[in-house]
Amino acid sequence: MSDTAGQDAERDERVPEERGPEQRRSEEQGPEEDGREKDGPEGNGPEEDGRGRLRAQRMEAFRSAERVLARPGFLGSLRERLALLDGAAGLHDLDETADMYGNGVVEALEERTARLLGKEAAAFFPTGTMAQQVALRCWAGRTGNPAVALHALAHPEVHERHALSQVSGLRPVRVTGEPHSPTAAEVRGLDEPFGTLMLELPLRDAGFVLPSWEELTEVVEAARERDAVVHFDGARLWESTAHFGRSLAEIADLADSVYVSFYKSLDGYGGAALAGPEELVEEARTWRHRYGGNVFQQFPTALSALAGLERELPRLPGYVRHARVVAAALREGFAAAGLPWARVHPAEPHTHEFQVWLPYGPEVLARAAIRTAGETGAMLFANGWDARGPDLSFTEVSVRAAGLEWTAQDVRAAVAEFAARLPRGE
Repeated sequence: MSDTAGQDAERDERVPEERGPEQRRSEEQGPEEDGREKDGPEGNGPEEDGRGRLRAQRMEAFRSAERVLARPGFLGSLRERLALLDGAAGLHDLDETADMYGNGVVEALEERTARLLGKEAAAFFPTGTMAQQVALRCWAGRTGNPAVALHALAHPEVHERHALSQVSGLRPVRVTGEPHSPTAAEVRGLDEPFGTLMLELPLRDAGFVLPSWEELTEVVEAARERDAVVHFDGARLWESTAHFGRSLAEIADLADSVYVSFYKSLDGYGGAALAGPEELVEEARTWRHRYGGNVFQQFPTALSALAGLERELPRLPGYVRHARVVAAALREGFAAAGLPWARVHPAEPHTHEFQVWLPYGPEVLARAAIRTAGETGAMLFANGWDARGPDLSFTEVSVRAAGLEWTAQDVRAAVAEFAARLPRGE
């Protein structure tokens, strides 16, 4: 299955909190890795039933396709997911007593994560939502300011049902709603004080975009000038090293604390970690218990995370490089097909994931992708499409191991097949 098959595409320049999930979700996206699936097969009426059927058809076409750009583990069968732990003896001592409440293999994962990020300590969390809430409330206690400056498209603003304010008593302050990472000028110009600046790297809902290294260092400096701490929402930080040309530790060193996910890029079963100063992490462990995150045993998830760090992390830079080849070939293919308007965003992807925009409605595009897969065996666009205006939609594209087999010519040929199944003049 595609890495992003079913990822949510809930982003544009409108204020996210004014749009409910159903409004933000216009097509039949598949099961999203963050659990944000909204259009299940059961539906709530004819329209929802129709979207559910279309999603089921798309997922079946994807499973049957001979060639795709990515096949994520999280959409595999239970047997396939269990196979992730094959060879686990090379990851950790399996004769060791199983973990209880965060010791053993979980501690080993925490220590390895802290080393990779160059931080004093790290704490494992069952979810990233919990990890970030805990981090931000700990910083609020230290700074004495509950205001968190962040992008309007940041994950807590769009995908967490106002958890920062409703659960943790924090006050989100939006730095910008523009489809780019916050800039130093925007941080300096914010018209109210804040205790923490949260930066999502990459900013997924704007197109998996990253600032330049110079821009990132400048925005961190701007936050320091305002006596604020800096927290990185690094759910996909693992895949940012190619863009920045820096190691994970160098990137993380800019921030006071960093959250990372073990399944978005690394294909683990789940889980996250918060890394930072020892004192902060120790307090975070206390809040983790209070939030219900001190899980009895987590060895399968911890082992899967170690597998991701060992096997998948070294491959991510190669995925990013090939995503740029795929993106360029897509642009060339759309131009050769004579489509009236098409866009790949960013034009040169910052990570191994990016957006494709086309001038058609989401159902038209989904059906064309399904037909192409069934008739040619190749499926370029496995994710659902999200409407952003009359006859204007976009999808997310991910390039991983399966995509490395595609040459630029393969991509151009697949675009031609896909475009041939689109109605013209719509």
